[in-house]
This record gives sequence, structure tokens and C-alpha cells, in this order.
Amino acid sequence: MPVANHPAVRKSNLTTIHVRATLSVYTPVSPVRFFLCAVVVSAFAADPTLDNLLKAVETRYNRAQTLQVQFKEAYTGPGRPRRTESGSLLLRKPGRMRWDYTSRAGKLFLSDGKALWLYTPLNNQVEKMGLKESEDMRAPLAFLLGKLHFQKEFRNLAARVDSAGTVITAEPKNDSLPYTRVEFVVDKDAQIRRVQVTGYDKSVLEFEFDQEKLNPPLEAKLFQFVMPPGAEMSEESR
Repeated sequence: MPVANHPAVRKSNLTTIHVRATLSVYTPVSPVRFFLCAVVVSAFAADPTLDNLLKAVETRYNRAQTLQVQFKEAYTGPGRPRRTESGSLLLRKPGRMRWDYTSRAGKLFLSDGKALWLYTPLNNQVEKMGLKESEDMRAPLAFLLGKLHFQKEFRNLAARVDSAGTVITAEPKNDSLPYTRVEFVVDKDAQIRRVQVTGYDKSVLEFEFDQEKLNPPLEAKLFQFVMPPGAEMSEESR
């Protein structure tokens, strides 16, 4: 099927809002659908070491009530130069997250548990969408909101060990999603260190995580969106 006709590419721009939040460029890849991938199948089904690692990662993130981490992002689109951004990420269950950008300072991507908000200081504009409208974005970043479920989300698991830790790759079970492959690196403490998402258009979005803190005290008001002075709502959000 041509990329342009794929169901994932035909989805509303609402499913691509986080890519624009992180990289200020449009792409059909939806990274907010992010992060952990695995399903214990065939050759790996009898591997207790791998099985235990996956369960440890699942337990680590699904049980955490809040999370704080520093992130770096890199996006490479077809025929485009590599773009990077960085900042800090805060999460609080249920469904709240705050991406504050220090590289491209002032940019904010926030979920208050009901809606998703994107503020872009370059044009002083705000975009908004309903959280339920982005429910298809649970993986491969599902661990962020405590929805990690290996066997439910992924197929064709493969794993190898390198200097960075255990590298696990998988494909989504749902063919309508806007990505074809996910790779993530897990360290010996079951902490996610890196994620790479490959889209149907061969674009690549990478996340690196550092200085992770589980269950830090995070006030609810951190996840309430406040309209910046002079900012306007985008036409799509009105």
C-alpha cells in the first residue's frame, strides 16, 4: 500500500501533534504513541532471562505514580536534515505529562488528563485536542502513562546485548499505526535509556532519557495549562 494511502497517514493532524511539539516540523509519525515494545514469542518464549527483564521494565513504569526525566530528541525525515531538541519531562498519573523544552526554549507540550496542549513560542500559538482523541497513541511511549503491556501491543520480538544494555526491537500488532518498528535500550536496572521509532515513510524519531527519578513529589498545578500572554488558539483548535 502506498504510504499516502495508509490508514495511519490518513489520520487527523491530531495524531501528529506531539511530533510538531518536539520538532516543529510536520511528519506522519506519532511519537506520543511511546515507547516500550515487546511480545514473548517463538524463539524467545522459553527465555526466562528476557522474560524477567521485560516484566521488570513493565513493573518499574506501571507502578510508578510520578516520573521526572531529562530527554533529548532527534528527528530525521525523508530528505530532511536531522533536527534535535531537549528538555525535561514530568509525568503524573492518571494521564498527566509536561514536556518543557530548553532547546527551542519556551515550547511546551502538556496533558492535563483531559486535553493535550501545545504551545509554540515561535508563532505564539496554542493548539489543543481531546486526550481521548489520542488514545491510539499508547505505544511505544505507553510506559510514560503506565499502560505498558508487551504481549498486547507488539509482535516479532528480537533482542541483543551491546555496551549500552539490552537492545529490544519489535513491530506493532496493529497495522494501522503510523510506525513500523520500535527499538529501545534497557539497562541492568530495567530503566529505559533510549527509544527509536521508525515510521512508514522511513522517518526516524529518537529519544534518549537520563537522570530518571521515580515518584518525585509533583504538584497538580504543574499539569494545568495557562495561556501565555498574547498567545492565540490555532484555527484547528477553535
